[in-house]
Amino acid sequence: MSRIKAFLALVALVALGAPAHAVSCAVETYAGQQYTVCTVDLAEDDLRLFLNDRKTGEPLGSFSNIDRQLETEGRALVFGMNAGMYHADRRPVGLYVEGAEAVSSLVKRAGPGNFGLLPNGVFCIRQGRADVIETLRFEQEAPKCRDASQSGPMLVIDGALHPRFLKDSDSRYIRNGVGTSADGRKAWFVISDSLVNFHTFGSFFRDHLKLPQALYFDGKVSRLYAPGLGRFDLGFPLGPMVGVAAPRAAQ
Repeated sequence: MSRIKAFLALVALVALGAPAHAVSCAVETYAGQQYTVCTVDLAEDDLRLFLNDRKTGEPLGSFSNIDRQLETEGRALVFGMNAGMYHADRRPVGLYVEGAEAVSSLVKRAGPGNFGLLPNGVFCIRQGRADVIETLRFEQEAPKCRDASQSGPMLVIDGALHPRFLKDSDSRYIRNGVGTSADGRKAWFVISDSLVNFHTFGSFFRDHLKLPQALYFDGKVSRLYAPGLGRFDLGFPLGPMVGVAAPRAAQ
């Protein structure tokens, strides 16, 4: 069997054993930088936020713990990413809602660190849609989010980069964040595969993905779980996480 035929056969076997879902992950290059992008279709994908273990109330902390929790539903984690900043005990820094229950409240004031670099925003998941919404707009509109995580700074606001981003900034990290379409039907989760500054990272959402709104999740601790790409990032325990659950494949 040729190498090409063998590869196609392996792909077919993997596909037969994999749970059905629409989330797709791929590596993309823009302006000389490489990024991994996972695209979620809210009409098809079961997108959720995850923080604490349902039984113990302790922080889940890892993608493997999310997957073990989902196993009780007959589901599996097929995509995951850290989704907001957190304190040393892994409590969310700002607003956090899961299953329509608020764990922590909206923070509107400026403050130290990236979270307090206003404007910041909220990632809001509702039935069939997900939106990135600037914090003061979120307070005014008061959307009924099933799940929500506040983070900051905003990367893209109504098609414009955050006003405090500097093109030549030397603050460079592996960074991750999320952007949403205007109709809320799709969300793009992005992690840089090399060190980038805020201006470069925000430009990827605005100029490459052409998204009107995007929100920064974190740097340094940025983590991705994308089994379709063989990506299982490890590190210190996490606070808020976002992921897609799909029917667990028959063994």
